[in-house]
Parts: sequence; structure tokens; C-alpha cells
Amino acid sequence: MTGRPDAHGQAMMTQEPDDTAKHPPAPIDRSGAIASPDPSVHRTLADASRQAGDELGALAHLIAAHTLDAYASGSPDARTNSLCDVATGYFMKGDHAVAARWYALVLTLDPNVAVACQNLAAIHAGEGNTALAEVYRERAYAIQRVFVEETAGWTRSVLILCAGRRTGNVPFEALLPGTRNRRIKYAIDYAADDEDAQLPAFDLVFNAIGDPDIAAPLGARLARFEAQCSRPLLNPNSAITPTSRHTLSALLDGIDDVQTAPCVRYEGQSEGHSEIPNEAQGVGALASLRSLLADHAVTFPLLARPVAAHGGDGLVLCDSIEALESRLSTQEGAQYLTAFRDCQSDDGFYRKYRVIYVDRRPLPYHLVISPHWIAHYFSAEMENHAWKLDEERRFLQDPRAALGERAMNAIAAIGQRLDLDYGGIDFTLLPDGQVFVFEANATMLAHYERDSGVLAHKNQHVQHIVDAFEHMLAHRTAG
Repeated sequence: MTGRPDAHGQAMMTQEPDDTAKHPPAPIDRSGAIASPDPSVHRTLADASRQAGDELGALAHLIAAHTLDAYASGSPDARTNSLCDVATGYFMKGDHAVAARWYALVLTLDPNVAVACQNLAAIHAGEGNTALAEVYRERAYAIQRVFVEETAGWTRSVLILCAGRRTGNVPFEALLPGTRNRRIKYAIDYAADDEDAQLPAFDLVFNAIGDPDIAAPLGARLARFEAQCSRPLLNPNSAITPTSRHTLSALLDGIDDVQTAPCVRYEGQSEGHSEIPNEAQGVGALASLRSLLADHAVTFPLLARPVAAHGGDGLVLCDSIEALESRLSTQEGAQYLTAFRDCQSDDGFYRKYRVIYVDRRPLPYHLVISPHWIAHYFSAEMENHAWKLDEERRFLQDPRAALGERAMNAIAAIGQRLDLDYGGIDFTLLPDGQVFVFEANATMLAHYERDSGVLAHKNQHVQHIVDAFEHMLAHRTAG
């Protein structure tokens, strides 16, 4: 591991055993030394951290020293729990390089700590090291498939079906607060069928595998679980499946005042030709691609994005068949190809509204106003423009007044057609008052903002979503 300065930009120093040493003390690389199995190193680092004013760092190193002492002495009470909490603290605040070193120390002492492997997989995936991420992911779920989170005073036990292998799970931190809910996270894609009967007791099931592209390979497994489950189940897989991008038009077909873009799923270069195509195969592949687009009414310009991608990851606008062919030649795996529709407003901005459905009822979540057709909240710099936030406030406070009766009726009808217990849509409002839907599925994020921040106005509306979700849970588990 390469050495780095500590959080204060200072090197940590050890001291010679006497004051007359001929050589100056050698610096300790604090970042690199985190994974040291020597308790004396951590005591030295604890002193140095305290002198630098880093009390939390000092505490972390003292916890490491005590844990290492316990293991060295063969104490029957030796545990890595507190040390793992240190690592997770750094992980949660985004200091992933330091967290990775703490997790490495945890696994040196106990190679069977699943959460350490799980979070190392997330760290390496975030760095683009997919191979190493997969190694740690496989290791984590070989150790453990069930993760229980509970706090004193919980009143309901919720089993959360998750996919361990890929992203695509519904963000549920705000929806299922730990103060009220005992959360049993179950990586069902790694679990054998007979493990279902060994789960802790639960009152209700929430299927958090909300991305239909992630859920598709698990269809048979989820069906077997659902068939034997006697508890209420939210978002059954049968409601998730129709929300794929290329089937969305069919799902919403016939709803008044709703429009969607033609979309087709392209399965990738491996389909129908060899890995190293000759000229004839290349011509044939291009003809097949043209035919695929024509058959599904997908015209240029079009958007190409990897299957199961979110947040604009890998999204590219292609203006011609040549540009598309060039794009696809560099990609592995399936892609969604969607006809691009320019939805720029008269003022030159693009607007993307998000509505969350709880038990099929629409609740406003946010509005993005962007100078670019890729409209995401932070890249649009919403926080820096008071007029944008004012317009968002008006939408959140009275979406019917902001969108009009015609659009709100369409949005309500979409919620009934989706038939999801939890889901949402991203959309824009067309000049004639119709709703143009970008996507509609169960993976929509709703989260709180900082109470002291400029986005604090959103929190009361997030609370409406959370309260509605809690009301639904209470209703489904009543009796």
C-alpha cells in the first residue's frame, strides 16, 4: 500500500527510547500503518492522533490496540466487532481508502466477518475494480446471507429481499427507519431454497429487488419464495417485471395523456456473430441493427445505455447509425436503445419531475431544472439558483396547481397501472399538458436532506412519503 499523510496532512512520529538518540525519529505512515497487527504501533498512533487534535482517530487506534491485545493473549472474549465499527464509521462518511485499511485489519484477525467483505466489495466497485469487488462479494455472501439490523424499541420485523450480486435494490433507509423496524436483509440470490425456512421470524416482506433487469434471472427463485411465504409481501416480482425500459410503453399503453419513447433492448455483439467479425459479418450485423430499430420504431437521434444502469451511468446520445455502431462496438452486454425526444421548455431549460407512489398513491418528491437534457439534481446546480428552488417548492406544495388537472389525472392512472406498493416515475410536462414518462419503476430514491441546508424544504415532503409507507405497513400487518 502506498503511504499517505493523515487527515491533518501531518506525518505521525515515533520517539527513540532515550532523549540522546543520534538520529531523528522516523515517521510512521499512519494510513499504511492502520492495517498493522502490532498493538504498540496503534498506541503510538493514538498518542500522535491525540496530539494532532484527532480524538476520533486516537480512539480508533486504541480500540485496535485493545482488540489486538485480546487476540494475542488468546482471550475467549476476543472479538472484532468494535474494530469493524471503526472501519464502518470511516466507510459511512466516505473515507473509503482509510476504511479499506481498517477492514483489512479486521479480516486479518477474523477472515469470516461478512460485513467487512461486503463493504470492501462496495469500495472496490466504486473504484472501478470490478474483479476484486466480485472476489469480496462472493466471499461475503459465502459467509453470510442474512443481516439483521435492530435497535431497542423496534415494533415490527421486516424481511427485505435483496440482490447481493448487483445494484438495483430499492433504497429503503428512509422508508424503514430502524427506530421502528427490525430489518432482516436477505441476499436471496446467494441463498439456497432451504435457507428460507431458517430465517428469523418476520411480520412482512418487502421485495427490494426493484430493477427488473436484476430481478429477471431470479424470477424462478423469487417465485418459489413467494409461493411458500405466508406473510404479506410488498412489491411482488410480478409487478416488477413489466417495468423494464423496453416494455414500459406497452405497460402504460392506453392511459390518456401519457406518452413514452420507443425503446428496444439490444442484446450485444455476441448475438448472431463471432467475437472477431469479418467484413461480411460486419455488414450483416449493421443490417440487423437497422432492422431491429425499424421494427420497434426507434429513430435517430437515440439514447444508448447499459441494461441495469441508473443515474445516467453509461448514457450516450447517438445521432447516426455509424455513431451507434461505434458505441456498441466498445460495450459488453445488453443495451437499451431509446428514441430521444427533446423536451426543452420554452425558457431553454429541461425539467424532470419525480413522483413517488406509495400503495399506488402519487406523492411529489422533487423537480430538477437543468440546462442540459441529462437532468440530475446536483449537476443541475439546483442549490445555487433560488428561482429553481422556488419553482420546486411550488410543485411540492401543490402538484395539481403546478402540473394541471390533466397531468395529475394521468399520473394517478399510471400509479394504478404500475400496481406497485412502492415505486415512482420520472417525467416531464409537455406543452399541451400531457405527461412524457422517462422511466417508471420501483428503484426510485427518496431521502432526507440536511435540516440546516438549502434543500431542507424537501424534508416535509419526504416525511409525507415515509408516513404513507408506514401507514401501509401498519395496515398490511394489522390483525
